[in-house]
Amino acid sequence: MQIKTERLTITTFTPNMAQSVYENSQDDDTRRFVPDEVYDSAEEAREAIEFLISRYDSVDGPFVYPAITNDGGKNIGYVQLCQIDDGAWEIGYHIAKQFTGNGYATEAVKAFLPAMAEKLNVNEVYGICLAENVASECVLKKCGFTQVYRGIGNYQGKDAEIIKTVWR
Repeated sequence: MQIKTERLTITTFTPNMAQSVYENSQDDDTRRFVPDEVYDSAEEAREAIEFLISRYDSVDGPFVYPAITNDGGKNIGYVQLCQIDDGAWEIGYHIAKQFTGNGYATEAVKAFLPAMAEKLNVNEVYGICLAENVASECVLKKCGFTQVYRGIGNYQGKDAEIIKTVWR
């Protein structure tokens, strides 16, 4: 897969991206909002990448693709689609903290979501974030998601106040 936007290329992982994936996983926002995606070393990141690469030809994912800048080829984060309860699909994304606030997450999700929905023949995708993650909530709104729930729910294996949205 390769999706080009004005500023990004969403592409498949390669093992040589391990160092940048490791570095991107070290910021405070990753630790706070997606702690299961923090890696202790580049080797651990490489193992995760190898698993994700192995899922590209599957039917159930997860389908995780790095977002690379077009002006320098820097891996700044990722966008993903993964299955959740009852075979429903959830969008996920993370942009390394040094690149946040520039619209990259919105740009990546807007390009990725329709392409993946078509590829998987999916007409409904959920977006779930912590209620305190105002930036993620804004990305979901800008990408056409509608809030369907706000309250206590499971997030990363713990009960927390979440916002659940849906894109159709």
